[in-house]
Amino acid sequence: MKNEENKMRRIEIEKLVLNIGVGEPGEKLENAKTILERITNRKPVYRKTKRRTTFGVAKGRNIGVIVTIRGEETKKLLDRLLKAKENKLNKRCFSGRTFSFGIPEYIEIPGVEYDPKMPIFGLDVCVTLRRPGFGKTKIGRKHMISSEEAINFMKDNFEVEIV
Repeated sequence: MKNEENKMRRIEIEKLVLNIGVGEPGEKLENAKTILERITNRKPVYRKTKRRTTFGVAKGRNIGVIVTIRGEETKKLLDRLLKAKENKLNKRCFSGRTFSFGIPEYIEIPGVEYDPKMPIFGLDVCVTLRRPGFGKTKIGRKHMISSEEAINFMKDNFEVEIV
């Protein structure tokens, strides 16, 4: 019997989500939207408050922007975002099939130019991994992606150092 890798056990990137939370509507939010458009070449969507916050922002107000990337473009963008983190991730970033990290300043991302008219924003990056067959039906425990498998996937495919 050949020792071939099972195609159904292969891990791939399902989606990449970039988020900038501003906390208030207005010019700051529009600047954050522009920055996400420049990074991803996609149109971001506004995030609204769910209920009145302790900061006094009323329910239903725009307080952040978010963009979701799927497909082949995710690998190129994730590679750029990891370079901003110097290809180092903390082991605590991983939680099963998802992992997240923050970039303190958008100008750290390769290929993004500083604009003196824009304030400096940080952003959150959340990556979701999947195996073939995810989302079709209920999946067994053996088919789920563990944090250790996600770490190994990142080490093998993106040459990331786990600290």
